[in-house]
Amino acid sequence: MTTGAHTSRHPRAALAVVCAAVFMAMLDNLAVNNALPSIAAELDAGVSKLQWVVAAYTLVFAATLLSASVVGGRLGQHRAFVAGLLGFMTGSALASAAGDWGLLVAGRVVQGLGAAVVLPAGTALLRHVFTDGAARTRALGMRGAAGGLGVALGPAIGGPLTSTLGWRSVMWINLPVGAATLAAAVRVLPRPAAVPLRWDPAGQVLAVCGLGSLVYALVQGPVDSWHTPPVLAALAMAAMALPAFVVVEARGQQPMLDLALFRDRPSGAAAAAVFTSSAGLFGSIFFLTFYLQGILGWSAAGAGAVFLSASAFIALTSPVAALLTGRYGVRVPLSAGLALNTLALLGLSRYGRRAAYADYGWLLPVLGAGAGLLFVPTVITMVERAPAARAGSASAVVDTLREVGGAVGVAALGAVLTTRMRTALRDRATDAGLPQAEARHLADAAVDGGPGRGFDGRHPAAGWVQDSFIDGLHLALRCGALAMACTLLVAVVLLRVRKGD
Repeated sequence: MTTGAHTSRHPRAALAVVCAAVFMAMLDNLAVNNALPSIAAELDAGVSKLQWVVAAYTLVFAATLLSASVVGGRLGQHRAFVAGLLGFMTGSALASAAGDWGLLVAGRVVQGLGAAVVLPAGTALLRHVFTDGAARTRALGMRGAAGGLGVALGPAIGGPLTSTLGWRSVMWINLPVGAATLAAAVRVLPRPAAVPLRWDPAGQVLAVCGLGSLVYALVQGPVDSWHTPPVLAALAMAAMALPAFVVVEARGQQPMLDLALFRDRPSGAAAAAVFTSSAGLFGSIFFLTFYLQGILGWSAAGAGAVFLSASAFIALTSPVAALLTGRYGVRVPLSAGLALNTLALLGLSRYGRRAAYADYGWLLPVLGAGAGLLFVPTVITMVERAPAARAGSASAVVDTLREVGGAVGVAALGAVLTTRMRTALRDRATDAGLPQAEARHLADAAVDGGPGRGFDGRHPAAGWVQDSFIDGLHLALRCGALAMACTLLVAVVLLRVRKGD
């Protein structure tokens, strides 16, 4: 590799800058979760609107990541990294000043666009900083660990900020942190030359239309009814756009998504694992936040502290996962991570509204260890097994799968939860003697308002709402666990040892 502006004289500092940006981008996936009850109270937003506060970030982030990797090539990865970081900070400022739900969602959209540009550019820059294979593997492991730790620490950091400074602090805290990262990036990151890459406009349009329609339908279906024209139209759009996207990418000369990556067995197993685990983890943590605060009565800070043990075990197991991947490949850490997360979600589905921390607390380290064993190997495997020229694209694929998985997980598990909650509450109300019309109205109001709003604790309906929410949460957690168990079986088949491998 040439010297000068193409490399960094401060490799450790460059790695720290990239990890800081990844940590910040991933933190915002879940940092807002413990602030959701406060946002709901101030902005008068129900569960479906709160889901969009999360989904607006993850969906835009996911839908634009692959095209953002092309932006990095055309502008130069250094310029793209700086521009993306500035965009992320702009979105954070907009969201922190939001006076209504629409402006908050708009700020989250801008945050997602900025994060989508930052992540692939940062990974591509690491390829210029670390040219030795072993050093690059360690650097990619650190990058993966930073992302996993950001996901895990999101609730733990967002809770205390919300309790002490209000929910807006979860957004504006990105400004000083982002400014420090930006100042360091200008000094220590290399400035490789731009590489002319072709756009894939058809693929990008189809990806945005397909993913946006799918998540919209999953979020709004249980609220507006699956038979309403907008929901049916969204499902039809997703059914047409997503297969068309695959066809376009398969036939393109320079596709946004290189489908050959998925034909490689280790990469295919890693892709399936990162998608499914993100869906289960993001969706579960989103609704566990409501459970901890709305059912068990934790404050925002207390609910965040509950997740600290999970965060600690992500930090502890991530270096172990990198070592295991370097020595044995992706099979051992990936299988162990999927098994642990399946166990954790099944265990968490056993507890109701009288659970004490001592009952379920042991499952949080299990959840953290599983996440640490999953996220790091997927990044290392998919980036290292891709051609060097497509390292940024491979990184974008990992991040896209994680973000799409998270958005679909919140939406799909939310659909399971709200559908089950509505049915259970309606049955409880009619069994107690309420007319069917009143029972339906009660169920609709409770699903829109959430488990902790709308009824005095002494009102008999309050207990019905909470028990029905728990019924829905249990079913959603078990669905997440089932998806991970199925992915574990797929991974075992794809990664089975063959003679000559």
